[in-house]
Amino acid sequence: MGAEATCTATFKGQSSSGKARLETNVLQFRGDALKLSIPFKDIEKVGSCKGVLSVTSGGETASFDLGAAATKWADKIKNPPSRLQKIGVKPDWRASAIGIADERFLAELEEAVAHLFIGRVAKNSDAIFYGVSKAIQLTRLEKLKMSLAPDGALWIIRPKGCPDISERAVMDAGRAVGLVDVKVVSFSATHTAEKFVIPVAARRSR
Repeated sequence: MGAEATCTATFKGQSSSGKARLETNVLQFRGDALKLSIPFKDIEKVGSCKGVLSVTSGGETASFDLGAAATKWADKIKNPPSRLQKIGVKPDWRASAIGIADERFLAELEEAVAHLFIGRVAKNSDAIFYGVSKAIQLTRLEKLKMSLAPDGALWIIRPKGCPDISERAVMDAGRAVGLVDVKVVSFSATHTAEKFVIPVAARRSR
């Protein structure tokens, strides 16, 4: 989601001015006197009234004076986007998936796109989903890039907190083959997905 706002937060009788941020699955606040990180899965109750967002977790309620944005933030917490919505899947896509062990995701994707190739990469793919667990697998990116449609996207899906393949290694590998990273989403409780695309200026020559 990436929504951000400067506001006053109150928690356990303590108030602080700072910055609130609404991520895909967590509400964060950073102020001089108060710091909060509230995962959506731990939220017991959420509501908004007169410009104030109220979030209850662990029996304690935190309030955020967000003004007109309070209702929208409450709705986003109550109805977080699905995995396919976060990725931006489109029904006319020609997609490829290799190295993806998440059978549920593959089933969801197959239902959502026009064509899905599993275990192999189709030429002119609108999206390629590449599951990796070791840095050595990133040497395949140049070849995968050649199978992308000019405005297609390569999604690299890796385990969270895995020392064998860091975020930096993925970013560097993508840039090394002329791709730019444009988005990161939480793919699952255990995996992260990073989106790479061909720079606009380079698409004309393809």
